[in-house]
Amino acid sequence: MTFGTPHPLHRLMLDDVRGAQKMLAGVARTTALEGSRHLSSLVGAPVLLKCENLQRTGSFKLRGAYVRIAGLRPEERAAGVVAASAGNHAQGVALASQLLGVRATVFMPVGAPLPKVAATREYGADVRLQGHVVDETLAAAQEYADETGAVFIHPFDHPDVIVGQGTVGLEILEQCPEVRTIVVGIGGGGLAAGVGLAVKSVRPDVRIVGVQAEGAAAYPPSLAAGHPVVVESPVTMADGIRVGRPGDVPFGLVREYVDEVRTVSEDALSSALLLCLERAKLVVEPAGASPVAALLSDPGSFRGPVVAVLSGGNVDPLLLQRILRHGMAAGGRYLSLRVRVTDRPGALATLLAVLTVADANVLDVGHVRTDPRLGLTEVEVELRLETKGPDHCREVEAALRDAGYTVLD
Repeated sequence: MTFGTPHPLHRLMLDDVRGAQKMLAGVARTTALEGSRHLSSLVGAPVLLKCENLQRTGSFKLRGAYVRIAGLRPEERAAGVVAASAGNHAQGVALASQLLGVRATVFMPVGAPLPKVAATREYGADVRLQGHVVDETLAAAQEYADETGAVFIHPFDHPDVIVGQGTVGLEILEQCPEVRTIVVGIGGGGLAAGVGLAVKSVRPDVRIVGVQAEGAAAYPPSLAAGHPVVVESPVTMADGIRVGRPGDVPFGLVREYVDEVRTVSEDALSSALLLCLERAKLVVEPAGASPVAALLSDPGSFRGPVVAVLSGGNVDPLLLQRILRHGMAAGGRYLSLRVRVTDRPGALATLLAVLTVADANVLDVGHVRTDPRLGLTEVEVELRLETKGPDHCREVEAALRDAGYTVLD
């Protein structure tokens, strides 16, 4: 295979991925494969995390972007490249272009997280903020390509990109030869297609499981229909896999090499992100945590050893703060309730003393005195507590009831 020219699907082979691996030597890191005792205990088999969140630019996207741009003809390189992305692909294209000496223009949505915009600029790209949704940004990038002759670098729908992402699969086989299951997030399908192609060509017995967010799951209906179909207005916190339609090129490979595509809830995504942070000490974005979310959702259904691909770690700090709160709530780490007490001096202190003994951390306290259901000398205290999990929540409520309080909800 000669990089940079169109290739029918049947010509994408293991040797193409191996060629991409040689091209990426010294460019992309061979990211770590870290064991997770907590996930291993849940699954009942060894679980390892492929840390592409620690890749240069913070995601696997550098691999495919570099292979694609490196394969351009001299006259195409001279014209420059253009991409549209809200984050990971933007940074991958920017760094790949910088390393190869190619001028890059990257269109990003107006509301793109500032850290991602800054990082893309620092890698040397000309960043243009245009459009309020990715579709508008994509249209602007394609219009720019038509006007200037710059080569549009698609985030997943090109053979060179797919074989670049497939190098993740080769690394997994080298690092964990005994692997039985690989779990990988799916947006447009480039990573899953590449990993599936690489791994199944060497180890057809390895099960490849793709994961999509419930609100942006275009692959299950597409696979059922036998062709890519559109999911209108995909909604999920996992912007890295929020894609409304599978790519034409990766779809055929996913259909051939991926054994199963599962979906996960927003609660599972936030719980998975929190687990990666607390247990593995790894900062992972929601899309990158999707394989862990699948493991948490149905741990007994995976044959080990299992490798979960953490595809990226570029998460905006403000979003991370919201997700962590959501993850703690989903994991039973917050408890909100109302307690009816007598409205007299010292009543709140007595109530808080019970919570102190129960080892619950009080985050917020509010008073309700005007509800018609209250007696003349009663007040409702609204509490938001930080707890240690669902069992602790039940223990806190039991302690309040044992102390004579009426817990309303």
